[in-house]
Amino acid sequence: MVLAGQAPDAPGRQPRPQPLRAPDTPLGRARLARGWSRERTVRALMALADRWGWQIATEDSLKVQLHRWEHQQSRPSETYRVMLCALFRVTPDELGFSAQRAMTETALNARVESLESMVAQLTNALARTLGATA
Repeated sequence: MVLAGQAPDAPGRQPRPQPLRAPDTPLGRARLARGWSRERTVRALMALADRWGWQIATEDSLKVQLHRWEHQQSRPSETYRVMLCALFRVTPDELGFSAQRAMTETALNARVESLESMVAQLTNALARTLGATA
């Protein structure tokens, strides 16, 4: 349907491609630097897995996972980290994987310290309670 004031599309005319977008994260920047859409990246992951003889998630699942990895909502497993580095021809550091590990270790250490402090407080409270009943 053509609205008033609009010219009909020319026969054989291709629709304009949408500009590529990605989050400002190492993985998102690597994908944009390659000029790939998320769909193209997923197809490349599937082709690479096929070539290497690796079994990976379905195409639909990979689309969701790639979004989560790019937005740093989750971290790819070792299998996918190896594949992503190979696809984009970069190191794990360049994709931000090593920095994520360091942040995870730092967060884990802080959590352990917090739990140790909580155990000490509970132990003291229990000792006071047992001392009061003796």
